[in-house]
Amino acid sequence: MKRDHIARRKKKLDPMGKEGQNYGKGESPNPIPKADHAFPAWSRDAKECEDAFRVSRDSGLSSEEVDNRRKLYGWNELEKHEDQSMWKLLLDQLSDTLVRILLAAAIISFVLAWFDGEEEKEITAFVEPLVIFLILIVNAIVGIWQESNAEKALEALKEIQSEQAAVIRDGRKVSNLAAKELVPGDIVELRVGDKVPADMRVLNLVSSTFRVEQGSLTGESEAVSKSVKAVSENSDIQGKKCMVFAGTTVVNGHCVCLVTQIGMRTEIGQVHSQIQEASQSEDDTPLKKKLNEFGEILTMIIGVICAIVWLINVKYFLSWEIVDGLPTNFQFSFEKCTYYFKIAVALAVAAIPEGLPAVITTCLALGTRKMAQKNALVRKLPSVETLGCTTVICSDKTGTLTTNQMAVAKLVAIGSRPGTLRAFDVEGTTYNPFDGKIQDWPPAGDMDTNVQMIAKIAAVCNDAGVELSGSHYVANGMPTEAALKVLVEKMGVPEVLNTCFSSVGDLLRCSQLWNDIDRRIATLEFDRDRKSMSVIVNSGSGKNLLFVKGAVENVLERSSFIQLVDGSIVELDQKIRDLILGTLNEMSSSALRCLGFAYKDDLPEFATYNGDEDHPAHQLLLNPSNYSSIENKLVFVGMVGLRDPPRKEVRQAIEDCKAAGIRVMVITGDNKNTAEAICREIGVFKPSEDISLKSLTGNEFIDHHDQKSYLRQSGGLLFSRAEPRHKQEIVRLLKEDGEVVAMTGDGVNDAPALKLADIGIAMGIAGTEVAKEASDMVLADDNFSTIVAAVGEGRSIYNNMKAFIRYMISSNIGEVASIFLTAALGIPEGMIPVQLLWVNLVTDGPPATALGFNPPDKDIMKKPPRRSNESLITPWILFRYLVIGLYVGTATVGVFIIWYTHSSFLGIDLSQDGHSLVTYSQLANWGKCPSWEGFSPSNFTAGSQVFTFDTNPCEYFRSGKIKASTLSLSVLVAIEMFNSLNALSEDGSLLTMPPWVNPWLLLAMSLSFGLHFLILYVPFLADVFGIVPLSLNEWLLVLAVALPVILIDEILKFVGRCTSKLPDSTTIDRSKQKAE
Repeated sequence: MKRDHIARRKKKLDPMGKEGQNYGKGESPNPIPKADHAFPAWSRDAKECEDAFRVSRDSGLSSEEVDNRRKLYGWNELEKHEDQSMWKLLLDQLSDTLVRILLAAAIISFVLAWFDGEEEKEITAFVEPLVIFLILIVNAIVGIWQESNAEKALEALKEIQSEQAAVIRDGRKVSNLAAKELVPGDIVELRVGDKVPADMRVLNLVSSTFRVEQGSLTGESEAVSKSVKAVSENSDIQGKKCMVFAGTTVVNGHCVCLVTQIGMRTEIGQVHSQIQEASQSEDDTPLKKKLNEFGEILTMIIGVICAIVWLINVKYFLSWEIVDGLPTNFQFSFEKCTYYFKIAVALAVAAIPEGLPAVITTCLALGTRKMAQKNALVRKLPSVETLGCTTVICSDKTGTLTTNQMAVAKLVAIGSRPGTLRAFDVEGTTYNPFDGKIQDWPPAGDMDTNVQMIAKIAAVCNDAGVELSGSHYVANGMPTEAALKVLVEKMGVPEVLNTCFSSVGDLLRCSQLWNDIDRRIATLEFDRDRKSMSVIVNSGSGKNLLFVKGAVENVLERSSFIQLVDGSIVELDQKIRDLILGTLNEMSSSALRCLGFAYKDDLPEFATYNGDEDHPAHQLLLNPSNYSSIENKLVFVGMVGLRDPPRKEVRQAIEDCKAAGIRVMVITGDNKNTAEAICREIGVFKPSEDISLKSLTGNEFIDHHDQKSYLRQSGGLLFSRAEPRHKQEIVRLLKEDGEVVAMTGDGVNDAPALKLADIGIAMGIAGTEVAKEASDMVLADDNFSTIVAAVGEGRSIYNNMKAFIRYMISSNIGEVASIFLTAALGIPEGMIPVQLLWVNLVTDGPPATALGFNPPDKDIMKKPPRRSNESLITPWILFRYLVIGLYVGTATVGVFIIWYTHSSFLGIDLSQDGHSLVTYSQLANWGKCPSWEGFSPSNFTAGSQVFTFDTNPCEYFRSGKIKASTLSLSVLVAIEMFNSLNALSEDGSLLTMPPWVNPWLLLAMSLSFGLHFLILYVPFLADVFGIVPLSLNEWLLVLAVALPVILIDEILKFVGRCTSKLPDSTTIDRSKQKAE
């Protein structure tokens, strides 16, 4: 019965359907598991896996079978997704509403210029559409460059893959087979330093232990021991101890494995797919969304105003007579229709802030430079602004909140009498031997025998090292062993040995000295059964000793004695054993990884052993099963507690986040107890807080009945044993709930979530290239506190951007008002489109950019994050700028009318150029000029030019308007310069925030005025822009009309300050919602 049951089970599991016959001979018509079915190799024993994959570990697959399987499974490589075509990328750049409006305005302007019959205006007419096209081309180039950079994460992922593998095929070993040629069922050998070429099941260990560094894929903080034993079928990736995964690295041991998954079906292949999926679902930044909304509103406003302007002026190009109540005798003037259509186009140009994309890009670029000085390297410009409204930071633990460098935190030695222990706290969080000291440590050189023995074992029973790489100390070998070497340096050496140092400059000179004194002659490797490692040394006295380090419980179990302070040996009784175990439990509950130290000086078999292979005792060392019997009757000397310590700056950074209204969620692949202890220490949780409802594993969260409600809890949250899919799901749910999410990470497993988050933040030092390429920002110092500083910088940049966006929009409202009033009053066109384009791009550009240098508010990180849907322009701000815009329009049109109708204004003489005055009625009805009798305007001078109207008096309202048009343009430029001073603060008066708080703005104003003088007083440019030089009196008129804009906005700011003290209904609503 039992045999039948096993046979039935085998048949059910066998994906080949042949129950393991003819292994690797190629007779099978159907190779193993279907592509869409993952055989759970981790939950089956090694023999069952061989049967299922129809292969023998001794002979491997046949060449014929390899070919069959490759036809079904393809090559062991990651897919290359098709890049977007240049045409598609170009069309994507035209998706912005503002860009579309600009494009439409440029095309219409170009068509009108093409069919314009007036040759002398041809250059001027073409300047406008060509400049707009140039802006669009530059924007498209920048956008396409950013898009193409975004997919480099997938290319970096491919570099992680192994290039070669040692494979058994056709009964013989192929040492350097190209890894891409592997197929499921291949038998592969792995050794120290190898990169794992595919997902594989461990079949047998050749060495006693086998460890793999898989932190970049799973988030674990240290190398993981692998075994042959099967585990539960529903184990998470960290729990699959019998599996090795593609892209990870072997750090210890030698084993034989069976390939189970290749290419895109490996764990790293799934990460590749998730990155691709996340990149497809990238959302627009909050700023881009607001600008698109603004563009849509602008389109509607432009459409309405153009229609109104068109209707107001219909009478000028379309007329009819009413006969018997019906319109007849229609008369249509195509020339005048085109003229008023050009006015509508000019209105569109005036309404669109063409310089806005360039100014935003400049401001974000300047912001990236500021952030780079704070070790935050921004890869994607829009992320600078997005940082400012971050509401949740999802942080990895290892390497971000912690140093990712193991360090000894506590040293426990035996006391002066039985039943007593001595505990020392060890400072320092890095591999720097000079980082911190041991608290309450005896004076230099005054080391008792017991701590000397601990130092010896830590130094000699150790295969790791520490070296200086640039400005960082890095570990060579196992991180725990490197931390022990650093401890030895902090412990020092007895005074009597201080003169024995061979090299003063050696980084690990204390460890080297102990190794010189006690020379290692044999090593008993670590294995998972006895959980210890030991070395046989020839001591300075000539006697052979055994030094042992390992798991405290196991070392203690094999110990029979303890060593006291003075070096005397006493028996290890149950009372002392319980005391040590109690201390161990206390240290373990603080998330410390504990190692015990012991030695043995009675080695009868090895008393004369010197490492010679011919020595009889050498045979004992060849069989690891003898190691436990050698490591018995030990003398226990002490223990240490190690951990991956939190960074010093992180606790304050967490407090800053709380003050700024930003929630911190820790998402780690590490185990729950360790993560909880770290979170309490850094302030995510309070020391005594009940966190049973705030700390879940990744699988527990996925099974939670109401995930969104769980994520809405106030305060910090912790997710441990998290897999890449868990991180993605958390980010996705937070974004769905309206949160702006910043996600940190350093490993391959973090890349999909980094791509999906609003802000992906990778580690610059410990981070993989995959994580960096998937991110929006890279931390040069891997420090969590740098993120908080970057958030503050992002908020400041947003505030400044808001200032210049509102400044530019208010300027454009003024231009629209000017054109609308011109059309409504029926007076000649005051400014031509190319002049408006010059103002929007060149004259407004420098002040708008300079507003990006406004100093940040002192309490910027004391305020809650702004909502991502918060309006750029509130109703009050809109009203303010409508008032300002109306004044700008009135001033620019008013100065035009003043020049035609007044010889002086506010005591300023305007008659010096000799121009003729007309009545307002004549100016408003200038189209009827040919019917006026006796109208003969006099000639006038402008600069060195003389304008005459002898042949056609009505030209006085066409070419003769050049001086009035220049005055209008100059008033517009001057008002916008003074208006930039108003934008220094949203509500603050210039008396409290004077112009010199931002000297860059004063410089920019000077530059803009200088550029305006350039086109006024350089004849060629004056011809292009259709303007003439102004006299001193005319400049006085310009200033008299422009300066009141400051006074008007000061009054409006005062009203705003008074009303802001009243309760805000939106604030009340938000607080109600929060309470609910």
